[in-house]
Amino acid sequence: MSPLTELYAQIANCHRCEIARYRTNAVPGEGPEDAEIMFIGEAPGYNEDLQGRPFVGQAGMYLEKLLASIGLTRQQVYITNVIKTRPPNNREPLPIEVQNCRPWLDRQLEIMRPKVIVTLGRYSLSAFVPNKSISKAHGTVVNQDGAIIYAMYHPAAALHQASLRKEIEDDVRKIPTLLAEARATARAQFEPQPQQLNLFKE
Repeated sequence: MSPLTELYAQIANCHRCEIARYRTNAVPGEGPEDAEIMFIGEAPGYNEDLQGRPFVGQAGMYLEKLLASIGLTRQQVYITNVIKTRPPNNREPLPIEVQNCRPWLDRQLEIMRPKVIVTLGRYSLSAFVPNKSISKAHGTVVNQDGAIIYAMYHPAAALHQASLRKEIEDDVRKIPTLLAEARATARAQFEPQPQQLNLFKE
């Protein structure tokens, strides 16, 4: 059993929050364990709860279009949410729910160590960069623990507010460059440094 599969079983058995009583399925995340890019949304919705998979509704279809625009498929990236259980009536997550689920997200990051973490929406952003509004932070980068944290609006925002669509599509186009930079940084860390010549040998 892989570390992620083991983690999924633990998440499925988690009942720290009251909302666990009402879920159909926990939604831990989906994608290859060695994915270089991790997308982190807010919480599962109705369709996600039914299928146990993240981003399978309208926002998920739009995310797949965004990925296709930069030559990626959802099978090449990892997709998860800040919390792993659907809040009733798709309400926003409560602080205690975010707090209770944080160890699961931390463990996913520890197992996978993605090069680029794309936060989708304000809840995901605040998990890494507190006290910043998504309207000001989107399209910006923070380097944290060896990974690039890149803020974007949640895809669902474009479904509710069409004026945000261009900003989201502009932001997603920066991801290949960020990944290339992260790869170059990772290579530089592991390349052996040339020995300095000792010009003062006796």
